[in-house]
Amino acid sequence: MSSEGSIKVAELFAGVGGFRLALDGYNNPNHPEFKKPYAGPFQTVWANQWEPPGTVSKQFAWRCYEKRFGEGSCVNEDISKVLDEHEAGTREIPDVEMVVGGFPCQDYSVAKPLSLAGGIEGKKGTLWWDIYRFLDLKEPKYVLLENVDRLLKSPASQRGRDFAIMLSCFANLGYSVEWRDINSAEYGFDQRRKRVYIYAEKNAGRWNLDESIEHGVISSAFPVKDLSEKASFDLDHDPYEITQSFGKGLKKSPFGVCGAMQEFSVLTCNATEDFRGEKGQLGNIIIPAAEVPASFYIPSEKVPNWQYLKGSKREKRIDKKTGYEYYYSEGSMAFPDLLENPSRTILTGEGGSGASRFKHVILTEDGRYRRLTPDELDQLQYFPKGWTDIGMTDGQRAFCMGNALVVGIPHLIGIEIAKRKKSQS
Repeated sequence: MSSEGSIKVAELFAGVGGFRLALDGYNNPNHPEFKKPYAGPFQTVWANQWEPPGTVSKQFAWRCYEKRFGEGSCVNEDISKVLDEHEAGTREIPDVEMVVGGFPCQDYSVAKPLSLAGGIEGKKGTLWWDIYRFLDLKEPKYVLLENVDRLLKSPASQRGRDFAIMLSCFANLGYSVEWRDINSAEYGFDQRRKRVYIYAEKNAGRWNLDESIEHGVISSAFPVKDLSEKASFDLDHDPYEITQSFGKGLKKSPFGVCGAMQEFSVLTCNATEDFRGEKGQLGNIIIPAAEVPASFYIPSEKVPNWQYLKGSKREKRIDKKTGYEYYYSEGSMAFPDLLENPSRTILTGEGGSGASRFKHVILTEDGRYRRLTPDELDQLQYFPKGWTDIGMTDGQRAFCMGNALVVGIPHLIGIEIAKRKKSQS
C-alpha cells in the first residue's frame, strides 16, 4: 500500500503488534502463511515495546514484533527515556495522525495543580502520563486505547477517579472522547474478554453526546440498544482537583459502560449489545490432535488435582503468621471447558503444565484432558495461528496472549475511523 494519503500511526506499549495487525493488516512476503485484511489506509510508522526492568530475557514480545514486522520496526527502550530524549532534541519521533496502545490500569493521581509551574504532573512511572506526554508533543488527530474494564471504576476509595483524570487530560489537550466496555464474546468472537476501548479525536467539531454514544465511531462498529441509567456531569478542568475529590464516598462509579465527553461535559449510560450474528465457540480454534505436543496432555493421575482446583470449596484455614482461623470459599468452574461456548478470558499465567484453577482444559475425542496450546491461544486473540511461534517458551507465548487484545475489536473500530475520515475529506 502506498503511504500517500495514509493515516500514519504510532503504536505504544505494542506487545506483539495487535493494534498494528488490526489496522495495517499483514501481508509480508517473508511470512506468506499470515494474511489479514487491513482496516483502511493505516500505516504504522513508529512503535515502542519495552518490558521492565529491561533485561534481555524479558523482551520476548518485542522480538516477536520485530520478527513479524521487520528489523527496526519497534523501539525497545523505556518510553519515558525515549520521550525525554525527544524533548531534548536528541531523538526523532515521526509525526503521526493516530496513536494506539493498550496499557495497564494504574494510579493516575496528579501531584500538582495546573496553576503551578510545569502544569500537569502525574506519578512518575505510570504509563498514562507517557501517553499524555506523547499526545502533547505530537498532537495526533486520532487516539485509540485499550484497558481493563476496572479502569471505569478504580480506585475503590474514589470510584471512577482515574478515568475522570484521563478524560480531563484529554479535554485539556483539545480531544473529544467516546468509550465502551466491550465483551468480545457478545459480538461473536470466540473468547469472553471485557475491555474498555477509548476513542479520542482532536478538534472534532461540535458533538451531540447522545449521538456519539448511539452512533459514534465505536457504536457504529459495535452497536448497542436499551440505553439506561443515563447521567450527565461536568469534570473539573484541573486533574489535580479530580485527584482530591472525584468519587469520594461513592459505592458505584458514575461512569457506565458507554459514554462520551467533549469540553469537560460527560454523558454516560449503560446498555446491552445489539448483535445478531453467530455466537463464538472455543471449539472454533481447536487444532487437530496430530498437532498437539504430548506435553499438553494431563496425566490421568493428575486430573483429580485439576478437578479440585476448579471445584467449589469451603475449607477451614489458619493464617500462619497470626494463627487466625477462617473459612475460605470459592465457587465451581466448568471442568472441562465447554467447546460450544466462548472461552473464558485468557490470562498471562495460561502457560505451563502445573495445575491451575484459571487455565483452560478441554476433553479430547479420545477421552483425555489437555491444556490449550500456544497456537490455540494465538487464535483466541484473533492473531494468525503461530504468530508467537518465534522460539519462545510455552509460558512466554501464553504471557504475550494474556497481555494482548482481541485483534478483531480494533480492526472493526479502525474500519469506522477510516470511513469517517474519507467522508470528511
